[in-house]
Amino acid sequence: MRELTHLNEQGAANMVDVGDKAVTERLASASGFVRLSEATVQHIRDNTVPKGDMLAVARIAGIQAAKKTSDLIPLCHPLALNRVRVDLNVTDTGVSIVATVGVSGKTGVEMEALTAVSVAALALYDMVKSMDRTAVIERIQLESKSGGKSGDYSR
Repeated sequence: MRELTHLNEQGAANMVDVGDKAVTERLASASGFVRLSEATVQHIRDNTVPKGDMLAVARIAGIQAAKKTSDLIPLCHPLALNRVRVDLNVTDTGVSIVATVGVSGKTGVEMEALTAVSVAALALYDMVKSMDRTAVIERIQLESKSGGKSGDYSR
């Protein structure tokens, strides 16, 4: 997990100094869910969503978001990610999303995994909003992390 941000003399937040930390293999996984109507789920299964293949679009959106996390979250370190995987599974009630992110670095990739899930969910929502006003983004959460000084975590 990222270290807490410190305040400078003026009370402003600073990015944590990770210069002295060791480079280690780090992995994080996050999940989320987009609840949809039965009709929308059927459109996804039939690949008849008017905007196109929403699963492919959401997967790419999630991968792009993980790579741009430091541009979106002000105090995140920019990281050269080794891998990003976004898995989407259509269920009877919507689409589940799991993102897994890995890096060889001095800080973890929890925020990258959470950002990937969040943006993939937003992309799904965008693609169905005109046909399903009941769509809801739910349960975005960290599932696990490994590597680094603070140790491993699993929900």
